[in-house]
Amino acid sequence: MKFKPLHDRVLVRKIEEDDKVGSIIIPDSAKEKPMRGEVLSVGSGHVNDEGKIRPLDVKEGDTVIFSKWAGTEVRIDGEELMVMKESDIIGIVEK
Repeated sequence: MKFKPLHDRVLVRKIEEDDKVGSIIIPDSAKEKPMRGEVLSVGSGHVNDEGKIRPLDVKEGDTVIFSKWAGTEVRIDGEELMVMKESDIIGIVEK
């Protein structure tokens, strides 16, 4: 894949949540939008008011939680991915 997000944006692959709670299967129409993903690529950083670049806190390979309506869905190499600003990411899931 050849895609590099600009500035403070990140490329994220959504991680689908389990569609079963106990023995109850949740239908597609009732599922929430996935809010967990794996960071595939990051931009160079946030440009502040002084023109200096602050590196991003997330890095490739991080599993992140992001806000429900974050980002823009894109198709790259036939795969549905998301491009979002780092500020839309709520946190990094520690392993």
